[in-house]
Amino acid sequence: MRVALGLEYDGRYFEGWQTQPSGQTVQDYLESAVVQFTGEKIKAVCAGRTDAKVHACGQVVHLDTEADRKEVSWIRGLNSYLPSEVAVRWAKVVPEEFHARFSAVSRTYEYWIANEPVRSPLLAGRAGWVFRPLDEVKMHEAGQLLLGEHDFSSFRAVGCQSKTPVKTIEFLNVERRGRMIRVHIKANAFLYHMVRNIVGCLVYVGQGARPVEWMGEVLEARSRQAAAPTFYPSGLYLAGVGYPEKFGLPAEGNSPF
Repeated sequence: MRVALGLEYDGRYFEGWQTQPSGQTVQDYLESAVVQFTGEKIKAVCAGRTDAKVHACGQVVHLDTEADRKEVSWIRGLNSYLPSEVAVRWAKVVPEEFHARFSAVSRTYEYWIANEPVRSPLLAGRAGWVFRPLDEVKMHEAGQLLLGEHDFSSFRAVGCQSKTPVKTIEFLNVERRGRMIRVHIKANAFLYHMVRNIVGCLVYVGQGARPVEWMGEVLEARSRQAAAPTFYPSGLYLAGVGYPEKFGLPAEGNSPF
């Protein structure tokens, strides 16, 4: 049978999602836990591969297994073999037509920025940091220029394997919560480093280094050279993956803050 799992993990301790020779990735640890729990060597397929130091509170994975286990047993069993920095939050038996990646209709990310003069040791590796004051209202206004279907080549990193740079952003909201600024963005799919490249541009606008209208100019340029540098991975969270209602899966994870 096919089982879907909802994962949450602290990216500081992993070399990303995808398996590496070092064995220090989320996929490596999850597949090792499956072997210990069921005795099966199974390949885990995820909704979106996260980079090193990037977190998830709504990653979705599917496994094909011959093990007959209750859904709650998948949660408790796998978690007993996983390191404390990663956990299975939910499990659900799904039909064979379900695919963690190809059945997804949307992805939602959150990027959290600590905006204060002095860095916080407690937030190190869990949030980006900008010591200059940021204008979150202007950042939000700039983000609205990216809504809808566009060619996002200006925000596409070298090495991106997507067949097309055309994606559709459903919403992009920027808000302040005390010393923290949250960038909340949802799209049908994302290019490699797309969110971090967008955040880098939003920070330029928030600092006053560029006007709000500049974001539209970057988009129209369709050139990576027109945009700001890629922002830190530490504040990025895969917050949720959307699927058709027929699968009955949670659409969002828990916000990290």
